[in-house]
Amino acid sequence: MASHEEQFKKLIAHTKEYGFIFPSSEIYDGLAAVYDYAQYGVELKRNIRDYWWKSMVQMHENIVGLDSAVFMHPTIWKASGHVDAFNDPMIDNKDSKKRYRADVLIEDQIAKWEEKIEKEVAKAAKRFGDAFDREQFVSTNPRVLEYRQKIETTSHRMNQDLTDNNFDDLKKLIEELEIVCPISGSRNWTDIRQFNLMFATKIGSVDNEASTVYLRPETAQGIFVNFLNVQKTGRMKVPFGIAQTGKAFRNEIVARQFIFRMREFEQMEMQFFVAPGEELKWFEYWKQERMKWHRSLGIPAGKYRFHDHEKLAHYANAATDIEYEFLFGFKELEGIHSRTDFDLSRHQEFSGKKIQYFDPDRNESYTPYVVETSIGLDRMCLAVLSHAFHEETLEDGSERVVMKFPPFLAPYKAAILPLVKKDGMPEKAQEILNLLRGDFMCQYEEKDTIGKRYRRQDAIGTPYCITVDTQTLEDNTVTVRERDTMQQTRMPIAELPAFIANGLKPQTV
Repeated sequence: MASHEEQFKKLIAHTKEYGFIFPSSEIYDGLAAVYDYAQYGVELKRNIRDYWWKSMVQMHENIVGLDSAVFMHPTIWKASGHVDAFNDPMIDNKDSKKRYRADVLIEDQIAKWEEKIEKEVAKAAKRFGDAFDREQFVSTNPRVLEYRQKIETTSHRMNQDLTDNNFDDLKKLIEELEIVCPISGSRNWTDIRQFNLMFATKIGSVDNEASTVYLRPETAQGIFVNFLNVQKTGRMKVPFGIAQTGKAFRNEIVARQFIFRMREFEQMEMQFFVAPGEELKWFEYWKQERMKWHRSLGIPAGKYRFHDHEKLAHYANAATDIEYEFLFGFKELEGIHSRTDFDLSRHQEFSGKKIQYFDPDRNESYTPYVVETSIGLDRMCLAVLSHAFHEETLEDGSERVVMKFPPFLAPYKAAILPLVKKDGMPEKAQEILNLLRGDFMCQYEEKDTIGKRYRRQDAIGTPYCITVDTQTLEDNTVTVRERDTMQQTRMPIAELPAFIANGLKPQTV
C-alpha cells in the first residue's frame, strides 16, 4: 500500500493529467504557490461554492450575501490590526537558504509523534484482533503516553511563546527538538523574525501621488465596513448574518502542500451579528451547524475533528477549528470564532462614524458581537479531491483510477456515449445531450472504445455514463452505468432527467 506521501504525489499528478488543477504560468516555469483551476477543477470549485452559498444564504432567512471589493481604504487594515500584527514568525536555514514558519516546523514534529502513536495502535490492533480496545491501549501504553506527553508539553510551550512573542524561546524549542531543515538536513538556524503577509500596491495614476493600498488578506473586513449599509437597506434584525465568497491574498513565505496554502486563494466567510451576551450560544450553534455541513458531503465523521484554540486572539472569547485529515495529517479546514465587538468597535473608532444597532426588543442601542465562520474554498477542494481519489483493482485484474465525488459536487453529472460513430447513434446521443444539458453539466464523447471512455469518465468522477446502442434506436432506451458500482441499468430516455436529479441529492445528516 502506498504511503500517504506517495498517495499525495499521485493525487497531484492526477489533477494535472485529467484537467483539474494546473501550475500557474507553467510555460514560463510557473510561479510558486499559485495554481490555475482547469476545466474540471473549476466546475468542482463552483459546485462546492454554490453548495455552501445555498446552505448559508438560500436556506437561512436571516443571512444575506455581499461581494465587496478587493481594494479597500488602507485605514481599514490599520483598524483591523493587519498593518501592525498580521505577521508570521519565520526562521531561515543557513545551509539551504530556505525560509520556514517556525510554528509549522514544530507542528510538523508534533504530527510525526501523532503518526508514531497511530503506528503503535495499528500494531496492537493487528496483534490483538477483535479483542483490541483502542481507548484502553492509548491510555495505558507507555510509548503512547510518552508521545502524548511530548505533544502536550510542546504544544503548550509553542502557543505560550507565540502569545508572548517570545521568539528566543521558540528558537530554543526548535533546537531542543532537534528539528532539521527538510532540504539540507542541518540544524543551522537563524533567529526568528516577523514578516507581514499583506501584498502592498499603489493606486493612482502618478506614482509619486499614488496611495499605498493592500490586496485584501481576508474577505471579512468588507462585511464589517458594510454592516450598516446591509442592515439598513435589508431592514435586517439582529441576529443576522452576511455571507461572502471571494479572493484573498497573502504573501505566504512558506506556501506548500499543493493548494492547501497559496498566495492567492478563495474564502467563504459568514459573519453573524448577535446581541452582546448571546455570542457563546451562537458560537456553539454554528460550530455544530458547520460540522453538519461537512458531514453532508459524504465524508466519514472520523476524517474531521474540532480543535479548540489554546491561544486565542486578543479580541476573541472562543475559537475552534474544524480540522480534516489530509494525506499530510489533520489540518485546519474551517475556523469558527467568537470575535466579540472588536471589529465594529475598531471601525467605529478609526472612521469616526457611529456603527451601532438599535434593538427594538431591548429598547437600546449597542455594537453587535460577531460569530464568524470562515472556510478556505481551495482547502475544501483539496479535501474533496483527496477523499474522492481511489485506485482500484477490478475482478478481472484490470485497474482503474476513479474519483468518487459526491454526485452533486462532481464536475460533470453525465456523459453521453454512442457505442459506435455510425448508424445514427451519434445523432441520437446528441438529442439526449440536448435534453439533459439545460439542467446538468454533461459531456459527449465518441472517441475510443466504450471501455476506455468509461475509464476516462471514472478518472474525472462523472457519476453516470449513458450509452446509446442499436436498441436505443428501436425502443428509446439507454444503458446507464453507475460510476462507483459500475452496475448498468436499462431505462427509457424520458426517465433520465428525474433519475439523474434524484441521484444528485446531498446526504442528510
